[in-house]
Amino acid sequence: MVGLAEFFERKPNVEVVVFAGKGGLGKTTSSAALSYYMAVKEGKKVLCFSTDPQASLSDIFERDLYGKGVVEVAPNLYVVEIDADKKIAEYQQEIKQKILDMYGLEELPKEIEEYIDSTSAEPAMYESATYDAMADLVASGEYDLYVFDMPPFGHGVRMVAMAEILSAWVDKITEARKEAAEYEAVAATLKGGMQTEDMVLKELEEIRRKMTTFTELMTDSERTAFFMVMVPEKMAILDTERALEMFRELNIEMSGVVVNQIYPRDLLNKPDLPDLLRKKIEMQEKHLIEIREKFGDLVAALIPMYDREPKGLEMIARVAEDLMHSRRDLLWW
Repeated sequence: MVGLAEFFERKPNVEVVVFAGKGGLGKTTSSAALSYYMAVKEGKKVLCFSTDPQASLSDIFERDLYGKGVVEVAPNLYVVEIDADKKIAEYQQEIKQKILDMYGLEELPKEIEEYIDSTSAEPAMYESATYDAMADLVASGEYDLYVFDMPPFGHGVRMVAMAEILSAWVDKITEARKEAAEYEAVAATLKGGMQTEDMVLKELEEIRRKMTTFTELMTDSERTAFFMVMVPEKMAILDTERALEMFRELNIEMSGVVVNQIYPRDLLNKPDLPDLLRKKIEMQEKHLIEIREKFGDLVAALIPMYDREPKGLEMIARVAEDLMHSRRDLLWW
């Protein structure tokens, strides 16, 4: 029998759950359902997080959550949809202010200001803002479980690669600052002055420490779980295979695969079943058998196709039960 309840029985120390995959396959549904179950059924204090500019959590919870900060949507269940563009703008303003303070300027040179403003168009800036927001939330230690609905950039895997790139960058800058500090110390001694504390170096080391701590958490399979969400279609199978390879390259253990939008097999026994739907179900059967053959025990949960969109707490509760305790009539093998 599959279902995420079995996974959490085996991994009781998991603090972070990441649902990854392409858009439109059920990441948000899975994130909301797991968060609801753990908060309402298990009594854990849960934070469900998203930076998706499409405001998917707002849609599924039927609440205006985007950019509103942390909102409690059910007992013990808190949701936050980060406005990444706003966070980037705040970050840019912070950089500008630090330059002004560091060099005692009243205003930035035009070319520097234009350069800083132009960075908002860089894809890496969005990913950095996302990663930074995640790290800050987890660092607070305020919640028992953090559930991340990742935007569909590289299946949510690139955020870990991004962390490694950022960490390497900070290491290089830190090394350069240390060398500069040594020359400053010599100069200060020759002038008979006192060496002042290098605040820039201190801040860079703090950034690196935060990133290293968070990256260690994200790659610890006992504390962090990554689930790929897919549907029983050929392209989704290929995408999931590629994602698994990306995970392996980053030394991340994939916790499991959630298969969404499955038609129950007993529908085929209905004599009045429309021919088009019958063919769709038969095609799904072939894909589900292939999923079993390719991913084996990684298949962690099965979610059915519902008669209406999984929106609102009532439907989320229904999905939560299916996610945690998958139905036998969805098993095709």
